Amino acid sequence: MGEAACHGNEIVVKNDLAVVAEVRRFVRLVAGQWDMDDFVPCLVASELVTNALRYASASDDDVTFRIGRTDDGALWMEVQDATCDLPRIQRADTISETGRGMFIVDQFARCWGVRPLSGNAGKVVFAVLDTS
Repeated sequence: MGEAACHGNEIVVKNDLAVVAEVRRFVRLVAGQWDMDDFVPCLVASELVTNALRYASASDDDVTFRIGRTDDGALWMEVQDATCDLPRIQRADTISETGRGMFIVDQFARCWGVRPLSGNAGKVVFAVLDTS
């Protein structure tokens, strides 16, 4: 079963896809505090966390999800994991059940990108969403 720990606007999850629902609940809570619609933030957060859990982390690594506001009121979110493998937009055919995560992020985000952590300790994948 999934395991998650919340600290302010951050949630740390264990490598279990069941925790993605916990991340969505967390995003709904935070977005509600800011009087924001939570549909797109939940969708993008789900894809970022799922991508990190599915492709980027060893089974015992934590994934950290953070959410906040930019100076101009946009929503930013980021996912930190322990690998240096870069996410990429894949071409998924109409019957594939996977491969659309970063495409969805790209479609809904004002911008997104990757920041490597020093010492090959992993990376942070971030996305900025307009709130209107």
